[in-house]
Amino acid sequence: MQDIGMQYHIRCKEGDVGKYCFLPGDPGRCEAIAAHFDNPVHVGMNREYNIYTGTLLGEKVSVCSTGIGGPSASIAMEELAAIGADTFIRIGTCGGIAMDVLPGDVIVANGAIRYEHTSMEYAPIEFPAVPDFGVTAALKAAGEELGYRTHVGVVQCKDSFYGQHSPEKSPVSYELLQKWESWKRLGVLASEMESAALFVVASALGVRCGSCFHAVWNQEREKAGLEMPMTEDTSAAIRVGIEAMKRLIAADKK
Repeated sequence: MQDIGMQYHIRCKEGDVGKYCFLPGDPGRCEAIAAHFDNPVHVGMNREYNIYTGTLLGEKVSVCSTGIGGPSASIAMEELAAIGADTFIRIGTCGGIAMDVLPGDVIVANGAIRYEHTSMEYAPIEFPAVPDFGVTAALKAAGEELGYRTHVGVVQCKDSFYGQHSPEKSPVSYELLQKWESWKRLGVLASEMESAALFVVASALGVRCGSCFHAVWNQEREKAGLEMPMTEDTSAAIRVGIEAMKRLIAADKK
């Protein structure tokens, strides 16, 4: 018999998580994020949802991984919101598109291209995928204060990782390549897979959400023959997310 109030996928109930929540994709990144909490406790793990809870500035905070893509990310947000979470920061990874985005840079999204389908089940395509302004401002300020190369702008979200990295193999390569050229001409900073869904779901649920990313590499710079050392060290993006959440907690207390 299912426990009353137990959320089906994340296997948590009210009281297990804080109102402030981090959403990395990778379950393995949760421990690194929770290491910044005071008194972190591993709540549990089910499917792709790995959850820790602790405190920051005396407020209960949590981290819950979402796996890859919009469907699993939207499930996490829905179920976390159902048990009291109302402020979310995605800490993820991305691939650079704009030529000035270097591996290791921090990207803060101020909008996301809805080149995915999950958000379509929450809002018509005319509705923009935009983060909460306060969360975005906190992320930008945190990145700059910590001294990281921080870019603020639009990111592209898709459902197929290999549709980006091997578009020529796809039967719809004509569309993938044309759209990618559009993103470049429009000054899109980077590509990832979750924020468009999270921003739209957050709007539908009436909760706050923002995103920051670690740039792993930049395929456009690589195509141009520029040196492109790949980096998977997400510690800068994690620190930016933690500092931004502290700013939000402090502002809320006032």
